Amino acid sequence: MGILSGRRPQGLGFDGGAFKPCSWKPNCVSSTAAASDEGHHIAPLQFAGAADTAWRKLVAIVKARARVTVVREDSGYLYAEFRSRALGYVDDVELALDARAGVIHVRSASRLGVRDFGVNRARIESLRAALAAA
Repeated sequence: MGILSGRRPQGLGFDGGAFKPCSWKPNCVSSTAAASDEGHHIAPLQFAGAADTAWRKLVAIVKARARVTVVREDSGYLYAEFRSRALGYVDDVELALDARAGVIHVRSASRLGVRDFGVNRARIESLRAALAAA
């Protein structure tokens, strides 16, 4: 890892139906952030059909992306690091399956810096579109 990759954050995971809260920085989006927090909140990914099928499709989509390292993969939880092409900045992405609600919760956050110029939100929207198309 390079100097711009930062350190892997502590306290990640999906606990009690929520991810670790985003900090004050506008470089994080989470479907478990309060809906009133427009800067951080993003809708979870919805799916139709079997939850396990949707989950397998999304995991395959993530693993097929460029510059991705899967750090942890459990039943219904995935933590991956996405590395930027040019400078090697790392964003931490978490996914958690909520089969009962028919959604996959998402969190994407930059490790370094304050602003991300919409990269994390765009990444989640790209995953949403890919899952819908799969």
